Amino acid sequence: MLNPETLKTLDETEKKYRGGEKRLSEPDVTPEQIVKISTEMSAMEPAVRTYARYKEIRARIDDNAALLQDPELGELARAETAGLERESDECEKTLIEILTPKDPDDGRDVILEIRPGAGGEEASLFAADLLGMYCRYCEKSGWNAAVIGLAETEIGGIREAVVTVEGENVFGNLKHESGVHRVQRVPSTETGGRIHTSTATVAVLAEPEDVEVEIDEKDIKVDTYKASGPGGQHVNKTDSAVRITHIPTGIVAQCQSERSQHKNRAQSIRMLRAKLYEAETDRREAERAGERKKQLGGGDRSEKIRTYNFPQSRVTDHRTGLSLSNIEAVMNGGIEKLVEALKEKGREAG
Repeated sequence: MLNPETLKTLDETEKKYRGGEKRLSEPDVTPEQIVKISTEMSAMEPAVRTYARYKEIRARIDDNAALLQDPELGELARAETAGLERESDECEKTLIEILTPKDPDDGRDVILEIRPGAGGEEASLFAADLLGMYCRYCEKSGWNAAVIGLAETEIGGIREAVVTVEGENVFGNLKHESGVHRVQRVPSTETGGRIHTSTATVAVLAEPEDVEVEIDEKDIKVDTYKASGPGGQHVNKTDSAVRITHIPTGIVAQCQSERSQHKNRAQSIRMLRAKLYEAETDRREAERAGERKKQLGGGDRSEKIRTYNFPQSRVTDHRTGLSLSNIEAVMNGGIEKLVEALKEKGREAG
């Protein structure tokens, strides 16, 4: 059942919506007022429509309560009530989602960074597995994921991967993936069959518009160097790789995925802009000291958020407590349930 505060908000929204309907029918309403009122009503309409259905369902449930003990109609009333309760729950979830203030960054594209943590070569292999998992999840979601930075190891792991993801509500779905991901499994290099624990770090950065983060040329230091391949091998003989340091903050962005120094510089600036935007967003969030980050976790890159236990074929998210038993499906991009549970917890904390 919705709490009294939520019901009051919905009643007020419905009253305002009906007032808008009445105002639009009045002869003295101006074209400018029509546009303004219609825009406001359009924003309220999903809540008003769902709330009307919710009240209708609750009324039918109340009506059925009087029939539950009836020898002839009781069974039918119980069956109908069970279905109505399920629909009521769905309406409640929808209404809470509608009323929860939206993160203004949810609709943004992202830059996803993956790096191995503790665990040596096994950590680099796990980082590569995470890269594959996220790329497959993006494909399933209909998003465009492009690897713009990749440093590989000789045995197929990665030292670093940078991926741009473009699509609908990308940051809203991926933002809670930031943090330390832990894996427990027997490495392919382990001859004794012992389970090792390794980690990889994921960072999800919302991409700002160019005009939102201005970068002054005098505030950056640009270094060029030779791009390297697996094991430190040089993959070309020119200084095409670019590292850019933002002098006031010390934030660094680098790219070596393109053969062109000009393209690598453009990608580095793109990553730097996202990192500066994240730093400013974190500063504002810290000032607000929101309960939301306390409950969900702040996406801190030192915070262990999820464990992938291969021997038990189980993936557990430590923030929601949700465990999934098919680890192969998860590593193939099936993280939808994990993402949805985090979004739900975010709405509750919001």
